[in-house]
Amino acid sequence: MDQQLAAYIDDLYRRGVAHDADEPDRLDRLRNVEPDTARLLALLVRATGARRLLELGTSNGFSTLWLADAARSTDGRVVSVEIDPDRSAQALAHLSAVKLDELVELRTEDAALTLKSSADAAWDLIFLDAERPAYVGYWPDLLRVLREGGLLVVDNALSHSGEVRDFRRLVEEDPRVSEALVPTGAGALLIVKETASGR
Repeated sequence: MDQQLAAYIDDLYRRGVAHDADEPDRLDRLRNVEPDTARLLALLVRATGARRLLELGTSNGFSTLWLADAARSTDGRVVSVEIDPDRSAQALAHLSAVKLDELVELRTEDAALTLKSSADAAWDLIFLDAERPAYVGYWPDLLRVLREGGLLVVDNALSHSGEVRDFRRLVEEDPRVSEALVPTGAGALLIVKETASGR
């Protein structure tokens, strides 16, 4: 990441923290991922060579910037999904400001619809940072649309462990995946879809 982009991202994160501190309603907060988690996410894109990236939960585009910058190094593209059109517009403004908008398709729609309309094995890497009570319902499609050997990254696995408990149980009991919890930021749950030969 070049210094200009790093400075922009750092400033965006600081402004997001300040914004959230003044918002009593969690739905009005930006709820950006912690920088450590964003760095991990970008590193995973580069390490796996992922080219087809799906982000569920754009917010104002903080994590999207990290994903887009990483996708640039893998010759990849990002589809980022957000249900709030105002947040999508903010994300577009930030991506455009640092000339990463051509690497990202922003969609304003429900994550469930995105998953249902995605083809089997459509995605190399999925970053899930949406409304946690919906994750159990997402699971069949998440697994279907992730390619074999693909990676699903789920944020807030520690900070909101109660809200993802049922989802984690589904993951732990599914023989088609392997998982590990990384205790960075709010807790990143990494889930790899096993290849047919590895089952």
